[in-house]
Amino acid sequence: MFENIARDFAMLVTVIDPVGSVPVFIAVTRGLSGRDQRRVAVRAVAIAALVLIFFAWAGQVLLETLEVPLPAFRIAGGIILFLVALDMLFGESKPESEVRQVTGLSARDAGALALFPLAIPSIAGPGAMMAAVLLTDSHRASHAQQVMTTVVLLAVLTGTLLLLLSATRIQRMIGDMGAGIISRVMGMIIAAIAVTGILEGIRAYFPALATD
Repeated sequence: MFENIARDFAMLVTVIDPVGSVPVFIAVTRGLSGRDQRRVAVRAVAIAALVLIFFAWAGQVLLETLEVPLPAFRIAGGIILFLVALDMLFGESKPESEVRQVTGLSARDAGALALFPLAIPSIAGPGAMMAAVLLTDSHRASHAQQVMTTVVLLAVLTGTLLLLLSATRIQRMIGDMGAGIISRVMGMIIAAIAVTGILEGIRAYFPALATD
């Protein structure tokens, strides 16, 4: 059980990348009062939580309704995660690309900015949505494990909220360069997770490839 919790926690932290959201949050809330900054942080994390919990509990049902087999979703999810990882490794890092998206937006857009780009895609991005579905696969995880994964997800999002509320201090400590480095390290980990998901999907389609 502990190993499953540690695995889920590591994967969710990697795909959500709470530290990488700090520069985005600072850019979004620049010029706002401390009270409005806290309001944006809480709203953004709440929206991300609703989106990810929906994918965790209804994503697989939606796939089955559309008659999309989970192995196909694993392969597709692995490919998307791999592309995300490549972008993090060789393109703009998460803070750089998402901070650029909010350049020129004014403080009056704060309500909308809590949704985009802070909640989606900075916190609840495609990788996080994929991970939420894959980690709560009912064919592999019991109901108790699914509940535990949801609790771990909420714990990661709570940590993300605490980081956003402390964003100014964290930014002074690590700077944009530090956040970019962390984002690229996360990209390497995501690439490994993506390849694992692709291989598991292929083995599920072709059981003969599975080793004893």
